[in-house]
Amino acid sequence: MIRIGIILGSTRPGRLGEQVARWTYEHAIARKDAEFELVDLKDFALPHLDETNLPSSGRYTQPHTRAWSEKIASFDGFVFVTPEYNHSTSGALKNAIDFLYREWNNKAAGFVSYGSAGGIRAVEHLRLIMAELQVADVRAQVSFSLFTEFESFQKFRPEASKVAALGTMLDQLVAWSRALQTVRTPLTPLAP
Repeated sequence: MIRIGIILGSTRPGRLGEQVARWTYEHAIARKDAEFELVDLKDFALPHLDETNLPSSGRYTQPHTRAWSEKIASFDGFVFVTPEYNHSTSGALKNAIDFLYREWNNKAAGFVSYGSAGGIRAVEHLRLIMAELQVADVRAQVSFSLFTEFESFQKFRPEASKVAALGTMLDQLVAWSRALQTVRTPLTPLAP
């Protein structure tokens, strides 16, 4: 069974992303073509990148990096739930991505974003990052406007049409995740 990690990409107090990620997860788990898991960056407490070796070396010295590596390696694809901060993704999500390299390779990614312009600029940046990590990103995406889909900029009230948009994105993501299994080899620990 394909495993997809839904990564909540904000750690900010009072974050809106938790509502968006839970909505995504609740709709995703109704599907029978993949297994979905909600992954909250807060649960990993990753500091600002603190490994002395390059992520591409796969030689991690910190327990939090090893735990993060194990979690990301367990998935075939990802849904990144991202806010848009200053026309980009959150620093917490970028930092978490930068901790690893091989664990992302030859997998697929989809995006659910939110912000004043729907978070689309954050997704544009994430697509560039995914290309460098050898992650195939799917075309369909889901975006939410702070002005129209958050009551008083706090309570998430998504438009009903977004369920279909999510379904399209997940269809593409599951298909690509399955296809990329054929080119991916299991990770083996690198020599120190």
